[in-house]
Amino acid sequence: MSSPTTAPRHAPRQRRKEARPQELIDAALALFAEKGFAATRSEEVAARAGVAKGTLYLYYPSKEELLKAVISQRLSSQIAAAAEECERFDGPSAVLLTEVLTNWWISVFDSPTSAVFKLVITEVRNFPEIADFYRREVVEPGQQLIGKILERGIHRGEFRRVDVPAAVLSLIFPMIMLCLHKHSLAACAQAVPMIDPHTFIRQHVELVLHGLRVDAAPAPRSRA
Repeated sequence: MSSPTTAPRHAPRQRRKEARPQELIDAALALFAEKGFAATRSEEVAARAGVAKGTLYLYYPSKEELLKAVISQRLSSQIAAAAEECERFDGPSAVLLTEVLTNWWISVFDSPTSAVFKLVITEVRNFPEIADFYRREVVEPGQQLIGKILERGIHRGEFRRVDVPAAVLSLIFPMIMLCLHKHSLAACAQAVPMIDPHTFIRQHVELVLHGLRVDAAPAPRSRA
């Protein structure tokens, strides 16, 4: 039996071991965003995380698996959590859509997760396996989540009947562009000025909701 004095000695080492996957994911995302996936070497990720290269391979046998872990933890798991919350929501669809999109995208934009979109878009053409993984784990679940909210609103008579897939893309694409801007032009010294990101996200959702609501005033027709 271990004495009371020996147990605390092993606790920090155990906590360190349990924290390593998260440290590796954080280090990988930072380096992938800075240098790109192809240009980042595994030993650089290990060094940034403060572990040996062999330790990295104990958790992630390849750089591709590490990128998948980044995508899964930073995006797909969050989409799944949002989908569960939507199932329990019983209020107006406009409120649900606003909460899901506004809160989620502000959280993503304010975190290192916002770099994932630029990383994927710039790298996946050379890594088909990652492209397929991203499609299955992020694109399809994300579009299904927003599509279900729109269909819920239509079914309840709260939203107009619209082309749901097109409306989903109208909601998502500007948000992705906002994250791309953050990690491209906005990262340069002479950045192109733009509106406050939080304001943009809220106004974008409000604009689309105005077009979706059945009680929204119809737009005036232009005279030819």
